[in-house]
Amino acid sequence: MGALDMLTMLVLHPVEFRTLIQYKLYHEKKRDITAQQEHPTSGWDRKSMRRCWEFLDMTSRSFSAVIKELDGDLARTIALFYLVLRGLDTIEDDMTIPDEKKQPLLRTFHEKTVTPGWTFDGNGPDEKDRQLLVEYDVVTEEMGLLDPNYREVIVDICHKMEDGMADFAHKAATTGRIYLDTIEDYDLYCHYVAGLVGEGLSRLFSASGKEANWLQYQLEISNSMGLLLQKTNIIRDFREDIEEKRYFWPKEIWGREDYGGFTEMAQLAQPENERNALWAVSGMVVDALRHATDALDYLRVLKNQSVFNFCAIPATMAMATLELVFMNPEMLQRNVKIRKAAAAKLIMASTNPRDVAYLFRDSARKIHAKASPADPNFLRISVACGKIEQWCERQFPSFVRMQQSGTSGDVYQMLDPFDARTRIVELDKKREQQLAIEKRALAAGLDPQQIRQPQQTSTMEIAGLVAAMVGFILIISLGVIWAVLKYFPDN
Repeated sequence: MGALDMLTMLVLHPVEFRTLIQYKLYHEKKRDITAQQEHPTSGWDRKSMRRCWEFLDMTSRSFSAVIKELDGDLARTIALFYLVLRGLDTIEDDMTIPDEKKQPLLRTFHEKTVTPGWTFDGNGPDEKDRQLLVEYDVVTEEMGLLDPNYREVIVDICHKMEDGMADFAHKAATTGRIYLDTIEDYDLYCHYVAGLVGEGLSRLFSASGKEANWLQYQLEISNSMGLLLQKTNIIRDFREDIEEKRYFWPKEIWGREDYGGFTEMAQLAQPENERNALWAVSGMVVDALRHATDALDYLRVLKNQSVFNFCAIPATMAMATLELVFMNPEMLQRNVKIRKAAAAKLIMASTNPRDVAYLFRDSARKIHAKASPADPNFLRISVACGKIEQWCERQFPSFVRMQQSGTSGDVYQMLDPFDARTRIVELDKKREQQLAIEKRALAAGLDPQQIRQPQQTSTMEIAGLVAAMVGFILIISLGVIWAVLKYFPDN
């Protein structure tokens, strides 16, 4: 962002300007992969890995920065994982490659990824990431230097993903069916292109030792993390995909009769169909939101801070993007994006499970606030947003506040005194204390009935006692004055 852009923002959006300044001043870069002490794990001292880092910057719109801040060799590993899958996706997305050529390329890509010197220059000239495949030999060289445990995971996920992609590409090329028909087909496609990424990341996190070994077996929530991000991108990229004749929205959603019975997906972009098209967008958002609580479950079990940030930031961005596209007619005509200040705010806030859960909740509340009763999905939207709210209240009750000490900086828990649930918690705590005393009494051979926990005097009781004492003193004083005036009138 240039100086003129910053000046314009200062005048037109001063709050956003302040947020960006705060981000630049206080959000410290966790790791510099170019630093000499990082070379053993980042590989920056090797020409091939430096080129891989450059390709990561060129091909990733949002993951590059968070990948670089991962601890140890996990950053380099996941950078290569990303580039391998980006190369595979570049072949699958390219509509200029005929099916008879695309099929063997896709189905053997996992082998080519570990074949030294392999490159591919057969992409169309307009394919944005074609240069990655032209110089793919730098990726294959670095794959040969990876820890075998990491390499095994990357090759296995690539193998599973390429088969799924090839099946869908072949079906489209041979049957003439350019649409995904059902939500089940949509889920399966998203599993192949993103859910498997989530599973692969969990396996890499476990293999690195930075997360628990059992995380690699949490396939359902790993898949949901991937699907939440992928489905959000598919919704956001509607206009771009329509223009490129890529159709990922399932016809079961956009072709519903109560949306107007669209027969072609491109009809959603026509201005006269805006109202019904937004109902279709609503249906897509509802479908994406069903993965939100699984994503929160996944984030809650992560223990490494850099891994948590890597997963949490894209997730909160996805929720904010769903709120942005919901009931927004502009997304039908162009790609809409979160403003830079909003993105910076999300990055700074996505540091722990509680704050991330509240960011999810806030996005869900904004979506629900924009929902229209005329929308055929209105009830489903309400339920989906309610589930996120319920998850947050169950895991991180809103009446429990986290306060930071101004002197030591320690964080402590404080209950909201104006919330009725606080009284219930205090009574439960008092009851637990009494039971503990009685248990100790029994262990000591004493009669629990003869032992009572000293009653804690509440603030209201103390105030009442003080008021009674002041009143008593006032009455006595008035009595003395009355007696003096009555019996000693001349004095």
